[in-house]
Amino acid sequence: MSHPLRPPLPRVPAAAAAAAAAAWPSYTGTAHLVGTSTSGVTVYVDPSLGSQALRNAQDLLAAADRVVQQNNTIFGITGGSVDVIVFALNGQTDGTGGADHGGCDFTSGNAIEVDASYGNSNRVVALFEAELSECAMNGQLCGYSTGEALSRWCAAVVGSNALADFATAPQWDQDGRPNWVDRTEHSDQDADSTGCGMAFLSWVMSQQHSLAEVAQAMVRLGDNGTLAQLYAELSGNAASHAWSSFVSALDALPQGVTNDDPFGALATAGAGV
Repeated sequence: MSHPLRPPLPRVPAAAAAAAAAAWPSYTGTAHLVGTSTSGVTVYVDPSLGSQALRNAQDLLAAADRVVQQNNTIFGITGGSVDVIVFALNGQTDGTGGADHGGCDFTSGNAIEVDASYGNSNRVVALFEAELSECAMNGQLCGYSTGEALSRWCAAVVGSNALADFATAPQWDQDGRPNWVDRTEHSDQDADSTGCGMAFLSWVMSQQHSLAEVAQAMVRLGDNGTLAQLYAELSGNAASHAWSSFVSALDALPQGVTNDDPFGALATAGAGV
């Protein structure tokens, strides 16, 4: 990994300069403490990145209590404390480096890494929510295509759709719409299965089902659950009808699948969150 020359970090009070004790998934530098929110989110930053990353971290700290409250509402839980560091994840400083954490609960996954996004802290907030939502899944869904789609929808609702460029549904559509409704991919790294999940959840939520309803039903169904079973639980219709009904709805879209929310559910999906 390259280490380009960066402006020095603005002076931080001595009490805030303590190194983090968190066991970060990949970060190996010195983490500088920015602060801790009332809800227990402790934010750190890589000091070598200078003032723009510090601004990202400060903005994340300011948003942390809101994000935690929304995440708790979505999943119907009281979450645990987490540590989060803002740095150049995967060498990027525009948010495209993504985010990471260890396990899939608030004990094993409470050390969260998010990419800096100079000049656009909304992306940092959205990346944080993507990982926080996976902790809220409490060992279910995380690492599977269903969990990945759900976490991205949580990030879209809580983070003002700041990661729209991460869209995978158009690729899935262009790849012939492989059926990831009746089966679940045991990976969160496959664009087609994630894209199918994004479009499917857009469809489900466009039928007056909130993100909170969807998230809590998916966690109940667990790792072995499918999107077809989610459809059955929420609609009362047979799971065997999910795929054909979804495809018919897709075929009726006047503009096709051009983003991760082809059915325009984002405006109402977060109602009450």
